[in-house]
Amino acid sequence: MGTHAVVFTTKTRYVLPSQKFMIPVEWKRYQLSQLINKALSLTDPIPFDFLIHGEILRTSLAEWMVEKGVGEEETLEIEYFESVLPPQRLSALPHEDWVSSVSCSISQHFLTASYDGHVRLFDHSQNCIRDISAHLAPVTSVAVVSGPNTHHNSCVIASAPSQPLATLHLHTSPLTSITADSTGSTLLSASWDGNIGVWDSIVPTEDDIVPETGDRKKRRKIGGNDRPKNKAPATVLKSHTARVSKAIFALNSRRHAHSCGFDSYAGVCTNTITVAERPMLDLSLMNDGNMLLAASTDRTVSIFDLRGSELSSTIGTLMHPATPSCLVCPRTSTVPQVMVGSYDGIARLWDLRSMRSAIASFRVWEGMKILDVDWAGDTLCVGGEGGVDIWRVSQGERISTTAQT
Repeated sequence: MGTHAVVFTTKTRYVLPSQKFMIPVEWKRYQLSQLINKALSLTDPIPFDFLIHGEILRTSLAEWMVEKGVGEEETLEIEYFESVLPPQRLSALPHEDWVSSVSCSISQHFLTASYDGHVRLFDHSQNCIRDISAHLAPVTSVAVVSGPNTHHNSCVIASAPSQPLATLHLHTSPLTSITADSTGSTLLSASWDGNIGVWDSIVPTEDDIVPETGDRKKRRKIGGNDRPKNKAPATVLKSHTARVSKAIFALNSRRHAHSCGFDSYAGVCTNTITVAERPMLDLSLMNDGNMLLAASTDRTVSIFDLRGSELSSTIGTLMHPATPSCLVCPRTSTVPQVMVGSYDGIARLWDLRSMRSAIASFRVWEGMKILDVDWAGDTLCVGGEGGVDIWRVSQGERISTTAQT
């Protein structure tokens, strides 16, 4: 089929001397990786992946050139980088009921919220070190609030501390999410009642809202002043016209936030993204704060560039064979990746430079839904109808395209 002129570059320590290669256009990733290994005379072979014009190469060079309209006279600059092993299952955390919310925010610990009304804290040895009976109904969301008034080894769990300090009074329907800002000073609550509550995290010394008459027996039983104080919101946001699925803070901000719901809106405070007929289930923000991802019931994840003027236009769509219920972007990596959990029990890892298909996928459970995911460092926590599974997912500079589906 012929050859094409290529120049290889890299940001790794495996640097080739600057030179031009004539590469057979039918070559794919595997052949290119072999070439790099041979040119570097590596004793132990290292698998490499390749970026062309900011996209991971998933086809042959010939197919890529036809798709992008690249002519034979253009010399291609291809960046190569080390591949990383596929995700590995580490362990499971026992739960007797569905797990609706998980968090890796507390170092070396896993926080879970369950349909049995309990909030549990596990250490990395899978020992349950705290089991809090938080509510009589299912716990739908937890948030870890950390700030200057908390010790390095202690946090306040917003939805259910072991001894309740305050209860947030606003919503008239089930809550879908509760989130804290990075300073721990402000909370956001979202609900099926269509409202978003904005709260400070100060525990009141007196009730902000007068307890209802029906609370008197309960107040005496708890012990007068020891009962949790009723707290009122600082602000109520009423821009949604249907259920609100998620509300999160903008990057390093407690004054700006993003939300989504069943009215097909993804609100950005003063701006609204309208995506017709796409009720949204979850939101996640890339760690640079520039891209917002929304999971929808039409089996897609939509990607929005918050820097653009046309917020209603997606810059990309990740197609899924089942409804994507939850998603999370790595907190520290500079690579544009997102992990998506779906109702088919499969977690899929995407690199936004290659949106044609997931770069890795793994089945967490058979016939059971994934309801929440969280990702810290190399550790992925997955919660759902099967309980909680812990996986190792590399958050290094690159992810392999050879993961098993």
